[in-house]
Amino acid sequence: MKNDKMKNQYRVNEQIRVREVRIVGDDGSTVVPTRQALEMAHDQGVDLVEISPNANPPVCRLIDYSKFLYQQKKRQKEMKAKQVKVEVKEIRFGPQTDEHDYQFKLKHAKEFLEDGNKVRAYVFFRGRSILFKEQGEVLLLRFANDLEDYGKVEGMPSLEGKKMFLYLAPKKAGMAKKSQQARDREAAEAGTKDAQRPQQREVDSETPANGGLLANAKISADALKRLTESDEE
Repeated sequence: MKNDKMKNQYRVNEQIRVREVRIVGDDGSTVVPTRQALEMAHDQGVDLVEISPNANPPVCRLIDYSKFLYQQKKRQKEMKAKQVKVEVKEIRFGPQTDEHDYQFKLKHAKEFLEDGNKVRAYVFFRGRSILFKEQGEVLLLRFANDLEDYGKVEGMPSLEGKKMFLYLAPKKAGMAKKSQQARDREAAEAGTKDAQRPQQREVDSETPANGGLLANAKISADALKRLTESDEE
């Protein structure tokens, strides 16, 4: 059915009823009477295929029509395969999200961005928790910073009703994967954290229960602005 539809898109041989046509090929192009073009196609054992009917005169090729349709169909498949459907994945936080939940959602966000999807992260303020909107903003800023190697920030955190949103788009192809230098830096930082873990436990015991996320979120609005401009450079 699709092949029949494609066949009807082109005029072939005697279906071409204009006075003259432009023949294009590897050697260039030439304008000849349509009857002469039909004779040329017959002598070469191919078809006269009109590929650009709106040109003056219409543009034609001397080619096997079945081969021409096959090439067109193959080209359409290749173009369709290159079209990537971008989805928007949501990540929801509370204003006092704990560290374990934060890391779990950060991992998923990295996967979404690596797959070429956008991420819409938001903090939902329930009831009187709207008083912690600054804490929610800090959380989103930290989130953007932690995803610097995977996505670019499309705007500063914005409050809409009871939700504060942050949008991230995947970086260009070839940029989402971390560089070896970035992986080495993370490994070194992980080793440092392991070495400091006993000392950190003592500090945590003196820190309020919900203060851990804020203490780790050391990023300013200027730093986020740098993130939004890094892709343009």
